[in-house]
Amino acid sequence: MALVRGRSSAERPSYWPGYVDALSSLLLVIIFLLSLFMIAQFFLNQEILGRDTALSRLNAQIAELTELLQLERANSEELELSISSLSATLAGVEAERDSLQSELAGLGEGISDYDSTIAGLETELSEERELSSEAQAQVALLNQQLAALRQQIGALEAALEASELRDTESRTQIADLGRRLNLALAQRVQDLSRYRSDFFGRLREILEGRSDVQVVGDRFVFQSEVLFDAGQAQISAEGQSQITALADAILELENEIPADIPWVLRIDGHTDRRPISTPQFPSNWELSAARAISVAKLLVEQGVSPNRLLAAGFGEYAPLDPADTEEAYRRNRRIEFKLTEA
Repeated sequence: MALVRGRSSAERPSYWPGYVDALSSLLLVIIFLLSLFMIAQFFLNQEILGRDTALSRLNAQIAELTELLQLERANSEELELSISSLSATLAGVEAERDSLQSELAGLGEGISDYDSTIAGLETELSEERELSSEAQAQVALLNQQLAALRQQIGALEAALEASELRDTESRTQIADLGRRLNLALAQRVQDLSRYRSDFFGRLREILEGRSDVQVVGDRFVFQSEVLFDAGQAQISAEGQSQITALADAILELENEIPADIPWVLRIDGHTDRRPISTPQFPSNWELSAARAISVAKLLVEQGVSPNRLLAAGFGEYAPLDPADTEEAYRRNRRIEFKLTEA
């Protein structure tokens, strides 16, 4: 029995060495992939660093060229002043030379008595001629230096003009993009105005013949009595039928206006100036906001997208009629609908 059991243990296959080899191979592959990723990251960082360095170097060269241009212009002005001074000196020397020559010509008579004077004058004249030659040579050298400086200034000005040209082209492109953006915005406003006109036309057809619904400017005005009981924010049965008809028109509008035109239907609640104070509505502001929200919720129940609705409460602070009469109070208690941009 012991022999048989030992033979069974020897013939049983062992999977552990294969599992270790597979795990080692997987670990080597992972290490190789991580090495590749680190090498790629290193070369990418080097490339970015090289571009930043080149850009900094270019900016430094532009600043250096600008400073050099200013220095060269200052040197040019100094050289021009020096040339002007030397030219004036040369003119004076030539005038003095001419004067000495005329004096020498006038000494023809009694030349024997004036030999020493003539010799002295000739010596002075030679010295003056040497000075004149040196001045002319210095002027010629200064002219050469001035010409070289002008060439350098011309090259610098050409570089600056090229830079200004690139800047002008960039500004032109920015202005063109702004003009296109303005045209696109104007087109969207025109499209929204057209859809607003269509929407108001449908509402006029739906609400035709009702004296308690009016069009004031770019908005529809429902008197509060049509939708709510006095001091309440719960929509009445008659008001629900009116809002349901309005919801059908809004749903048609949602399907027609393209998705890239941002628009919302703003619902504004208004009350008269007489104060209200109840546990539910401490002021007219809460009452007007609650009524606008009730209308928005009913429209959402009818299928209108919530992101196309905006409810706001104005209380008694935006009256249509400032008078203190029952008719003015009735006009000021209202719900307004306005189609506007988001």
